[in-house]
Amino acid sequence: MTRDEAWNLLNEYTKSDSLIKHALAVEAAIQFYARRFNADEHAWGLAGLLHDFDYEIWPEPPEHTREGAKILRERGLDEEIVGAILSHAEWNQDAYPLDRPIRKALFAVDELSGFITACAYVRPERLDGLTAKSVQKKLKQKSFAAGVNRDDIHRGAEILELPLADHINNTIGALQQIQDRILPPKDA
Repeated sequence: MTRDEAWNLLNEYTKSDSLIKHALAVEAAIQFYARRFNADEHAWGLAGLLHDFDYEIWPEPPEHTREGAKILRERGLDEEIVGAILSHAEWNQDAYPLDRPIRKALFAVDELSGFITACAYVRPERLDGLTAKSVQKKLKQKSFAAGVNRDDIHRGAEILELPLADHINNTIGALQQIQDRILPPKDA
């Protein structure tokens, strides 16, 4: 599947601007880790871009990811990518454990990308100057971005065998590269 085909599929099933921006953020963050692991940046990017493409139609477990996986297989997407997408959801991890670099990275960047984006939204300078220390401070505020699973963020750093601050900084750096596509303009 080409990136353009994946983009079209995402937009066919996802109408929410915030979900599309989340997909772009996860794509950028997982591609950072693909480069770090000397892996296939294109394949990993597809996993990031498509990981939640079915969420608006099937938001409840276990349909979310499993129904999407059927569509992705029908479209001929490589099974390694489909497996990574399935593995990012807890309810699939018995069959699709976080045992491969692509699976670990997708799981690790999913919640964190959303949380960092939320942090950037409340700052006039958005991602510019955002530090791991300030993100970690916000993680301790349970009322901030309350829907984000903090345990998954911590577990993601652990499975990548990185200190949390390093993982946060890596993800901030990846998102800074595309902030004009995922965030409103600075001082807006």
